[in-house]
Amino acid sequence: MAFLSIENLCFSYGSTQIIKNFSIQAEEGSFTTLLGASGCGKTTLLRLVSGFLEPDSGTIKINGKIINGILPNKRKIGFVFQDYALFPHLTVEQNLFYGLNLKKRTKESKAENKNLVLQTAENLGLQNLLSRFPSELSGGQQQRVALGRVLVLQPSLLLMDEPLSSLDTNLRLKVREELKEIQKKLKITTLYVTHDQEEALSLSDEIAVMNDGKLLQHGTPRKIYFEPKDRFTAEFVGRANFLNGKMIRPEWVKISSGNIDSADFAGTVLGAEFLGSFTRYKIQLEDKIFIADQPTSFAEEILPGEKAGIFVLKECNLPSV
Repeated sequence: MAFLSIENLCFSYGSTQIIKNFSIQAEEGSFTTLLGASGCGKTTLLRLVSGFLEPDSGTIKINGKIINGILPNKRKIGFVFQDYALFPHLTVEQNLFYGLNLKKRTKESKAENKNLVLQTAENLGLQNLLSRFPSELSGGQQQRVALGRVLVLQPSLLLMDEPLSSLDTNLRLKVREELKEIQKKLKITTLYVTHDQEEALSLSDEIAVMNDGKLLQHGTPRKIYFEPKDRFTAEFVGRANFLNGKMIRPEWVKISSGNIDSADFAGTVLGAEFLGSFTRYKIQLEDKIFIADQPTSFAEEILPGEKAGIFVLKECNLPSV
């Protein structure tokens, strides 16, 4: 039995249907990402699971128990928001204590809470930052405090709404690695929202691709990348070329200015974009532009205007194309 089960969920704002017959399951301790463009219903789905919104129809189950209609604070779900929402006038330790302080406290529970805060701080690498205020922390440290303030309440399910979106690129990569390590260490079932396909591929055990409130495909990152079920998924999770009913990723080919007659396709190079570890070529075929990514370290340099043969190393059937 799946730990989290969402079955035939529907939700509307007025006459506009936002979530359309959505179903998904997540195993205990897994990291599942809802991936899609802005406005596709990802955050709405998180709010339905958390209880901030109630569905028009369908059920949400945690560990086999239907939680529809249960108040958010009774669902034992943690929610990390996009803006962190830390209290600027409280120290890291006080921010971590905040949710615990709202509960009824006895002398014994005060000691237990103290130990819980210290253990959470240690798990997140915050033990040396407890006396600092949010303004004295880096973006990555603030993100860990926001996560810690939720984890200290020991939720059974963790929801995260694009928590890395405000970080710069280098910091986002570092915090992404930390987040994966923390989630696996604590073995907490996580439902994560992002529009960043690289983030989804690197973090997730499974990805649910969404569009227009509907689930398009649910599976492992490798399954979705190598075997997309439709054109939207193929284009949203990485770049893709479409030829003769096949999907071909830009890196699934080799291009050469020689042996053009033996190539699968041939065309004229329109331009080459140097991107460090690889070079991206735009090649004009008869009726479309083909994108080919070649490792820079040993790729043949082909100049704009030259003819290039495209040798396909791998391809994927895409019936809906």
